[in-house]
Amino acid sequence: MTLTTRMLTTSTWDDFAALVEANNGVWGGCWCMGFHPEGVGTGKHTVGGNRDAKRRHVERGTVRQVLVYEGDDCLGWCQFGHPVELPNIKNLRKYTDGLDELPDWRIGCVFTGSKHREKGVAATAVEAVMREIVRSGGGTVEAYPEQTTDRPPQRGAYLHTGPEELFTRFGFERVRKIAKWRWVMRAEVAPDAG
Repeated sequence: MTLTTRMLTTSTWDDFAALVEANNGVWGGCWCMGFHPEGVGTGKHTVGGNRDAKRRHVERGTVRQVLVYEGDDCLGWCQFGHPVELPNIKNLRKYTDGLDELPDWRIGCVFTGSKHREKGVAATAVEAVMREIVRSGGGTVEAYPEQTTDRPPQRGAYLHTGPEELFTRFGFERVRKIAKWRWVMRAEVAPDAG
């Protein structure tokens, strides 16, 4: 299986949208909007509204998201950005209580289509994100993964920020716990020397 990556742009929107639609709108129809300023949730947010909001971000160039492909098929993604671009974090109150300093970058959602799991899609996505961050000047990168060890097995939907082991592979270390099974993990990324 040969995996490649591309950024989510207007030219890759249809690939992204096809993957989201094939997976029931992803996590109940969020369209990967949970970390964006608009957020998602009950009440004013609808599946169609989330889709349209994501499309507007793509058209304005206010989204940073790596898509993973096998050939022409989009299999998954990893979202990242500056804290102002991705201000919404689950367990925000607990996160804020222990916050010393905002990171330069956040990694938000990590998603692999249900038919493509256990094939390295998430690792390929995170690796590509880290390369993009290097190219963009590096800095402190935060992720908010779920602890999976010493815990009953979870469905992929509960791991929307990725499993802890995924980030450990890329040099992330635990900083502090913000929920029973969720951690703030950080890595320092040097800028591109070239």
